[in-house]
Amino acid sequence: MSIVTISHLRKTYGPYTAVNDLSIDVPEGCVFGLLGPNGAGKTTTFKCMLGLARPTSGSIAYDGQPLTPAKFDTIAYVPERSVLYDWMTVAEHVEMQRRAYASFEVKHAHELLAQFNIDPRKKTRALSKGMRTATMVALAIARKADLLILDEPTSGLDPINQRHVLNLIINESARGATVIFSSHQIGQVERAAERIAVIDRGNLALEGAVDDLKAGRKIVEAIFPSEALSLNGISRDGRILRVDRSGRIVRLLVSNDSAEFVAKLEALGGTGVRIVDLNLEDIFLYAVAPQETTADVVEGAIK
Repeated sequence: MSIVTISHLRKTYGPYTAVNDLSIDVPEGCVFGLLGPNGAGKTTTFKCMLGLARPTSGSIAYDGQPLTPAKFDTIAYVPERSVLYDWMTVAEHVEMQRRAYASFEVKHAHELLAQFNIDPRKKTRALSKGMRTATMVALAIARKADLLILDEPTSGLDPINQRHVLNLIINESARGATVIFSSHQIGQVERAAERIAVIDRGNLALEGAVDDLKAGRKIVEAIFPSEALSLNGISRDGRILRVDRSGRIVRLLVSNDSAEFVAKLEALGGTGVRIVDLNLEDIFLYAVAPQETTADVVEGAIK
């Protein structure tokens, strides 16, 4: 069952298209990672989801229904930029959340703040960027919301607290909540997310379960003695999904029979030939980056 359904979402600002015909289903109870280069449309998508920006066209549904004011009782949002009030203490923010949301747990909020080493007596103006982010994450988690939408929830945090935020995200999913989060740290998304969507220049480039996107595919990498090389027709093999070349290094993305392509590259003079498991960074880069070459290379030119 989908808790969030985005259908043909389009958002333009004058002549600029921030999001273009975006359709995504987010299953209930999962951790869903939203990836994309800077300016890809991730934050705009979140704003449209929450009614902070009006879609140019398309629709967004929660449990099959349009967003209503009452629905915000079940949604916790952490924006990329701090929305904390500089003149208030952290403790005053906790009290404000307690008054605003019936499900907010004050004790849990203070426990989370302590885990981040945040003094509730401090004014938020005295907090670093990372500690402001951690405070917003703690306030959101203490809401016990059914859906958490987190835009760069580890921004400005040190590696220890980044890991702590990821653990909190995983724990929220374990208790039955749905978490949608964006991050520039692909390794973080790979650790926490069960499903991902990659947005590039406002368009959906890739979507699916992380394990499914990795399944059966490998990278075969080789180093050749010269940049003047030919792959002898290998790139036309239907099992080759992509060919990339950087100088003397050639990388083949293969759907199966990777050992066979190791032998072929070695026969062509490749050295240090190895099979590399596909990771989320590779999946992301293949989705948004153009291929270096899609054909055999001879004397530095595309054949």
